[in-house]
Amino acid sequence: MRNIGMNVTILSSGSLAEGIDLPGSDIDMMYVTKDVDVIRDIKNINHSVRRTTLVMENDYDHPGFTRLRLIAGGDGISTFIQPNFFESTRQGLYLSVNTFVSNIKDNLPNVQYSSHGPCLSDDNQYMDFAFCLRSKYIPYNAIPWASRYRLQWPPNSVIDKIEKDGCLLVPIGPRNMPDCDILWRLSFSVAEQKLVHSFNFTQLLCYCLLKLTLKHIINTNKHAEGLLCSYFLKTALFWVSEEVDIDTFQLSKLYSCFCRCLNKIIFWVNNCYCPNYFIPEHNMFLGKINIENSKMLIHVLYKIKCDGIHGLIQSVFLYENGHHRLLSTQLETSFIMLDLLFYRISDVDFGKKSDISVCLKSLVFIEDLLKSKTCTFIVDICKHYHAKMCQYASQLLPAPAVTTERYNTHKRYHRYLQNGIKTDAVSGWVLYASFYYVTGQFNVTLGLTDYILSRCSTDMVPMSCHNYQDRHIKCYNNRVHSTITLHDKMKMAVVGEVAYLQQSSLIPNELQLEVNDDYIQIPPTVMSHCLRFLCYNHVGDTNKRQQSLSDLKSTVKRRSFISITSLSYSITILGICFELSGDKNTAYQCYEEALKCEFVICPTAEARKLQLLTD
Repeated sequence: MRNIGMNVTILSSGSLAEGIDLPGSDIDMMYVTKDVDVIRDIKNINHSVRRTTLVMENDYDHPGFTRLRLIAGGDGISTFIQPNFFESTRQGLYLSVNTFVSNIKDNLPNVQYSSHGPCLSDDNQYMDFAFCLRSKYIPYNAIPWASRYRLQWPPNSVIDKIEKDGCLLVPIGPRNMPDCDILWRLSFSVAEQKLVHSFNFTQLLCYCLLKLTLKHIINTNKHAEGLLCSYFLKTALFWVSEEVDIDTFQLSKLYSCFCRCLNKIIFWVNNCYCPNYFIPEHNMFLGKINIENSKMLIHVLYKIKCDGIHGLIQSVFLYENGHHRLLSTQLETSFIMLDLLFYRISDVDFGKKSDISVCLKSLVFIEDLLKSKTCTFIVDICKHYHAKMCQYASQLLPAPAVTTERYNTHKRYHRYLQNGIKTDAVSGWVLYASFYYVTGQFNVTLGLTDYILSRCSTDMVPMSCHNYQDRHIKCYNNRVHSTITLHDKMKMAVVGEVAYLQQSSLIPNELQLEVNDDYIQIPPTVMSHCLRFLCYNHVGDTNKRQQSLSDLKSTVKRRSFISITSLSYSITILGICFELSGDKNTAYQCYEEALKCEFVICPTAEARKLQLLTD
């Protein structure tokens, strides 16, 4: 989700963010409001209060949850927290969970979604979005976690980082108290991600084996389905990891490590008590597993244990037709899944307007990183991000058409733009075409757009797709092979959207409104046809301008490389071109259609529609 004008920090969580890519692995986005301070104690206030400030109050009956009491409203009003969001009690004003969630949609009119527990989901439920608050402090009842006795894991450096990160507050109450409105769940998802990233290889394999066991054995039993979740299994692995010597987690002892985790889970189910890793007093089974429904689950877990390693292999790694799942993954296609995983998570959110110094620091960092890496795959990932940062840097230079030091500035443009074409097959070339357009070199722009459109064939794979399907895998397999580098594969087979930063110096003046307040991402097919239309509009070639407009309309209708997040922007750009051609009725219809898109809506569509009505 992007371009929706939120004052938030975006964090990723879920299996993919942890580095686990199994069938069904998801990626969750956590949107943390930045204009609210959540403190642990009033003593933590050491300056005059300028922002909405809340204090965490532990609930001893529900240790995994907290109340958020209003301390001060600050000088301004938070985007997500208004004065009427609080419930009045004798102890003070407490932030309401239900009001917070129900008002998100009113505060974010540009986003379309449906409720999914404490999260919001796109219609296809490929991604979950959780809106939450953050405290820079871990709660009082989590402080003992940092100093309790453990053997070797996690390392002290990881513990220190987790303490500094604090925790998140998620708007959902205890499972056994559905009507509770002022209890917020304490979330340590950022800390857990750091813990998983500190795993050795065997710990990671054990984690994967536990998740596969849940999917292919436990949840296939109708009486046990849904009682356990992968979070409980991960918690068991955390506890076991800190209770044993880290040398226990060796590849030759993988099944033994798995059994330790299984025994831990059986013990918990027998007692109907699953202690939270950070706050052991919090029983995570409460409201889910009880004496009645635990009996069948215990039976399933004991059967897994009794069947031994051969039974586990039979249950987890067999297809219905009897072929092993592991053997079904051919060596020559396994690299495809790794590549596509990178494409799924590679998106760089540059956020609001920044200065070029941020890009330059990033470029120096990546260049230093390149010198220290030897793995070809990692080196190519670094090269990709280096090229992406060059694309951003090129847009933060002075406007190329008006600069007084034209020659030197143009040299810098060309240096960054030439490096920027290395991200994928076309996005860097679109920026190059934009550069020639804003400098009035329309013939060069037309030549580049011809080249770009010739590269965007239907068998190319889109970058940053959240759900690659079988057709994508087949197309990618037909275009590349395992002997070429990731860098070359991206240039041969991957099409990325074009990111124009806020107030980009490379965006056509006709689209300047779209980047006044935020950055946008536009499909290369849409932008190329738009640039062709603008060029012919400038030179007065009416016939070719009309043909370009027709091609743009057809591209949008076919959804050619247009994702759900860029559809509204693509339709808005089509409307702009119709408006420039003098067809204001069709332009109005485009803006209306753009405002009805699912998920993300172009905020300037409304402004452009209203402007048409006033002209």
